[in-house]
Amino acid sequence: MSEKLAIDGGKPLLTRKDFKNWPVIGADERRLVNEVLDRGIVAGGTAPQVKALEKEWAAYTGSKHCLTTCSGTAALHMALAAVGVGPGDEVITSAFTFLASASCAIHQNAIPIFVDIDPRTCCMDPAKLEAAITPRTKAIIPVHIQGCPADMDSILAIAKKHKLFVIEDACQAHGALYKGRKVGTLGDIGTFSLNNFKNLCGGEGGLFITDKEEYLDKGVLIRCFGDEVDEVSKRRVYNASILGYMYRNQELPAALTRAQLLHLDEYNRVRIDNANYLTAALAKIPGVIPPFCPPEGTHVYFMYNVCFDPKKAGVNAEPRKFRIAVEKALYAEGMLIGQWQTMPVPAQDLFQSKLGYGGTGFPWSINEAKGVRYNYDPRQFPVSLELCNTYTIVHGIHAPNGRSQMDGMIAAFTKVFSNLDAAMKHVDDPIYPGADGALYGAG
Repeated sequence: MSEKLAIDGGKPLLTRKDFKNWPVIGADERRLVNEVLDRGIVAGGTAPQVKALEKEWAAYTGSKHCLTTCSGTAALHMALAAVGVGPGDEVITSAFTFLASASCAIHQNAIPIFVDIDPRTCCMDPAKLEAAITPRTKAIIPVHIQGCPADMDSILAIAKKHKLFVIEDACQAHGALYKGRKVGTLGDIGTFSLNNFKNLCGGEGGLFITDKEEYLDKGVLIRCFGDEVDEVSKRRVYNASILGYMYRNQELPAALTRAQLLHLDEYNRVRIDNANYLTAALAKIPGVIPPFCPPEGTHVYFMYNVCFDPKKAGVNAEPRKFRIAVEKALYAEGMLIGQWQTMPVPAQDLFQSKLGYGGTGFPWSINEAKGVRYNYDPRQFPVSLELCNTYTIVHGIHAPNGRSQMDGMIAAFTKVFSNLDAAMKHVDDPIYPGADGALYGAG
C-alpha cells in the first residue's frame, strides 16, 4: 500500500530545514563589502566597486561596454531610450514574462505588443513574431525566460529584415549560452537584473551591456538625470541635455555582485546538475513534464519549471484543477513549490484597462487617435494561457542545495503521483503553496 499523503493526514517527507537559502554568502562577499565600508565610498557612477563590476561583467560576457544600473527594469528602460524608442512606437515582447519586459516600453511612452511562446522553451515563438510587426514597430525584446536562451538566430533574422532593434531581456539568464555565446551579447543591448532571486545576486541592481559606443553614451546620460559632463574637468555641469532618470547602482550592491560573479559559473553548474538530475527522474513519472533545454543552448535554471498533464497521469480532471491539487499535495509534503506568473502579462489589469498615465489612456491613445486599436485579449496567447494553467516552480535547486535535496523532491513527487486520487480530494483545501522570502534572501 502507498504511504499516506501528508495532505491526507500522513507524515511529510521534508521540512523547511531541509532546504538551504540563496544567495551563498562566503569570504569573498565579506571581503568586498568590507572594502566598501573601509574605503567609505558608498555611491557614485564612477565609484570603484561600480567601475570594477562594469569591467568584470563586460569581460565575462564578451561585451565591449557595461553600465551598472539600480535594477533590471531600469536597464530595460535605458536600452529602449538609448536606441531611440519614443511615443507611439511599438515594442514586441513575450506574452509569458515578468511585467518589466513590457512596462519598460510604457515608461518610454511606447506601446507593448505581445507574441505567444514556444511550448517547450517558454520563450518567444519566432514563428509568431513577424505577424506582430507593423510600420510602428521599433524594437523587439526577446526574453531568456527562467534561464533558457531564446531562439536568437530566428529573432535576429526577422529583426534585420524589418530593420528593428533587439534588446535582450537576460534578467533571468546570467551565464546562459546560445550557440556558445553569452546571452545578452547577440542583440543591440543586453539587460540583466541583480536582485536577490537572481543567479547573479547583488541584493538589487542591474546591468546594461552593448558593443556600440553610441548606446553606451546615451545610456550614461539616461542613467544620471540626462546631465552633461564637462569634457575637460570631467565634472557634472548640472545641465540636462535630455530627459534622464536616477538609475545608478551603489557600492554595496556592486561589491556583493562582484563577489557573486567570482562563483557564478560554479553556482550555475550546481543548478544545471540539480536540474538534470531532477529531470531524469521526474520524466519517468507519467503526467510530469520537466523543463526543456534546446540543444543549441545552455539553460542556467533561474527557475525549474514543471508542467502537469492529467491525461498522461491517468486522471480525469481539468488541467488547472489537476495542477492545483498536485501543487498542494507536494507542498504539504514539505516541498517549496508554487507558481510564479499566474497569467500572461497582457491579461494583467494594466493592459486590460489601458488606463495609462493618470487614467488618460496614454500612450495607447497616441495611436488610437489615428484609428489604431490595441487588443490584449488573452485568448490570442493560447500557449501562454495553457502554461499558466499547468506549470509550477520547484524551488530549491540553487546552491548549496545538492543531491540530498533533489532526492527528497523526487521522493515527494513519487509519493504524490502514487496517490493522485487522495491528492485530488484536497484540491479545494485552504493551502497556499510557495516559497518563503528567506529562501531567496528577502525579508
